[in-house]
Amino acid sequence: METAKSRTAQIDRLREDFGKHGVRKVKLGGFDIDGVLRGKYVSLDKFWGVAEGGLGFCDVVFGWDSGDVLYDNASVTGWHTGYPDIHATVDLSTYRRIPWEEGTAAFLLDFDVPVSPRGILQKIEQKARALGFTVKCSCEYEFFLFKETPESVRAKGYAGMTPLSPGMFGYSWLRASENAPLVHDLQDKLGAFDIEVEGFHTETGPGVYEAAIRYDALLRAADKAALFKTATKEICARHGVMPCFMAKWNKDLPGCSGHLHQSLWSLSGQPAFHDARGPSGMSKTLQHYVAGQVALMPAFTALIAPTINSYKRMVRGAWSPIMATWGVENRTTALRVIPGSPAATRVEYRFAAADMNPYIAMAASIASGLYGIEHELPLSAETKGNGYDAKAPPLPSTLREATAALAASKEARELLGETFVDHYVRTREWECRQFESAVTKWELERYFEII
Repeated sequence: METAKSRTAQIDRLREDFGKHGVRKVKLGGFDIDGVLRGKYVSLDKFWGVAEGGLGFCDVVFGWDSGDVLYDNASVTGWHTGYPDIHATVDLSTYRRIPWEEGTAAFLLDFDVPVSPRGILQKIEQKARALGFTVKCSCEYEFFLFKETPESVRAKGYAGMTPLSPGMFGYSWLRASENAPLVHDLQDKLGAFDIEVEGFHTETGPGVYEAAIRYDALLRAADKAALFKTATKEICARHGVMPCFMAKWNKDLPGCSGHLHQSLWSLSGQPAFHDARGPSGMSKTLQHYVAGQVALMPAFTALIAPTINSYKRMVRGAWSPIMATWGVENRTTALRVIPGSPAATRVEYRFAAADMNPYIAMAASIASGLYGIEHELPLSAETKGNGYDAKAPPLPSTLREATAALAASKEARELLGETFVDHYVRTREWECRQFESAVTKWELERYFEII
């Protein structure tokens, strides 16, 4: 529990470190519902004041979409509230120096509002502790790299873009080496930014890579996963390269996953998922945890797959699940149980994609696992072999369908809060309406002349 005295001590240590490293300005930011990092630079004088007592931050960041268009169905803020400031607190423990911006420090903000994604995850972390557990988590991202800029992709109409390298080169030693200046700079600068990448390799597709972020305690793991995307974009921009984290940017190419590895530990530091006497080394705790995730996955789909595009990845044979399934060492199921030593036994939540908001995806997936433990849910039959042939509950196939399922879920409201779920549902309904009113390139090509 942080006290005023301990916070003052933290600030004193920061003053010393800022002087040692020549910090001249500070970047403050927090993540919105879509996982976009919203923030600003502040001067050193300003920072020391807000480090003590926080600052006001316009709550419009929870009243507009990823394109800064205001919701017409707003709940927590809107024209009816006048878009006031909300109180934001600087989380001093998130201190980082930005390696690619000389003399600049960075901190994350906690927004004092019940729909803050980081705040929702903190509540789930507290719930885990109340049940006697700590959570460790890590994220793997797949993403495409293009020799493009924000200006060039718009000029090209997002077509005919040049990938970093051509061809289907999964796990290619050659392609990674050919682009060594970028590949090394990414790993080195991310590491210096307190985002240690354990594994980095090409995936199957032109210019596509996978990065595995080292596991950590739950909130720090989510911070790293959320910051990874923005940091990667900033580092790549300095090489004339643009990453894409869409779930499926091209129908003819594989999608981009955002797999989440999760394990529970006792408050005294003992792993809780392993039992040599259990099936495949699974403890009762792990069995109940997976059962909860399977049971709530259909209703929680919109929290994991938040965009219209998410569902273009969720098709048969595309390395993305279409049903709520689990299996031991099975990469065709939504949940892959990975047995091993007591410390290494974990579950991989393979359903998530690179377009997720890590705070919300981790909160939803872990809350559903804890729900299974709390209610001692029985584990359904394991899916063996091809997960696409399993007899299991189907997942929603569109964001519209997923949003309706979430809106009707009493478990979601119980676990994540009525205010958050209501707000989130409204934002996804808005997203659906924006897509449903759009005239797409496909429609023009199909109907413009012939109809």
